[in-house]
Amino acid sequence: MAKACACHILVKSLQEAEQLKQQLLKGANFAQLAKKHSLCPSGKRGGDLGEFRPGQMVKAFDDVVFKKPVLEIHGPVKTQFGFHLIKTLYRA
Repeated sequence: MAKACACHILVKSLQEAEQLKQQLLKGANFAQLAKKHSLCPSGKRGGDLGEFRPGQMVKAFDDVVFKKPVLEIHGPVKTQFGFHLIKTLYRA
């Protein structure tokens, strides 16, 4: 069965997500931005969600992690939790 490891930054607004994405595209450190801005408890770990399987996250999140290119910043992705910037570290 497939599994993946990803990190993310969760924020309330699309505008904040877009601003953070611009910083990341200019070379900002993902983990540092996650620690500073993410609303998810994973922010304390630099946004690291660890390893998980399809279906463990909400569908919009799963679709990015299991279908989009690895090691790229994807998003903002809207879920009921807010707006995510997602970086898939690996898929196996």
